[in-house]
Amino acid sequence: MYINTHSHIYDKAFDDDREVVLQRAIDAGITMLIVPNNDLGSIKPLHEFYEKHQDYCKVMMGLHPEEIKDDYKKSLSVIEKELEQDIWTGVGEIGLDYYWDRTYEKQQVDAFVQQLRWAKQLGLPVSIHNRESFDTLIKVLEHEQDGNLRGVMHCFSGNIEQAYIAMKLGMYLGFGGVATYKNSKLRDVIEQIPTDRILLETDDPYLPPVPYRGQRNEPSYMIKVAEKIAEFKGIDIKEIEEITTKNAINLFKI
Repeated sequence: MYINTHSHIYDKAFDDDREVVLQRAIDAGITMLIVPNNDLGSIKPLHEFYEKHQDYCKVMMGLHPEEIKDDYKKSLSVIEKELEQDIWTGVGEIGLDYYWDRTYEKQQVDAFVQQLRWAKQLGLPVSIHNRESFDTLIKVLEHEQDGNLRGVMHCFSGNIEQAYIAMKLGMYLGFGGVATYKNSKLRDVIEQIPTDRILLETDDPYLPPVPYRGQRNEPSYMIKVAEKIAEFKGIDIKEIEEITTKNAINLFKI
């Protein structure tokens, strides 16, 4: 039994074969998907997927940092309204992203803080996106951590020092396809961190693991990530399966 803690299975990339993709995930041993929102446009397909597959998925609501623009407060009001429903397992995908454009840096921070506070008020974990923004993001987490904040650093790609900083602030570390890449520096991180802070994910349809690079990613491919982490840790994959599933259950209160 595996839990995939980050899948965008509602994405249009799966419109032609979503049910087939889901069956492959089930056949591979993935017994649950945790599905984050992205932007206002993804709310409807997220709801539609959840209504059809409530027995197989849990859903999160949030606004991705790349979607923060001039009208971000209006967008946040929609997210806040959505969070009034009791179907959410977490607040996500939220965070900071300074990779492409720093125009809305301050607005991203404001939106991130607001969504962190909603998560604390609701007693929900957060799924955090970070790209080229670690120092600022950590300052925000340090300020907001009052003992009620918990979550996962989605698609963690930092070094070992950053890993320990994040874990000290109550975060799990999510690993996906990047951990399988030859040029990835995540081996040292995975070897050194405790297994009870590791979560598995795919971030499909993005970032497929080896040997699927260049293809559309899908939930079943997470097994390749589990195999690689077991290799790095020098333990049986069954142990990775059991520990990461337990970690996901503990964080998301499944």
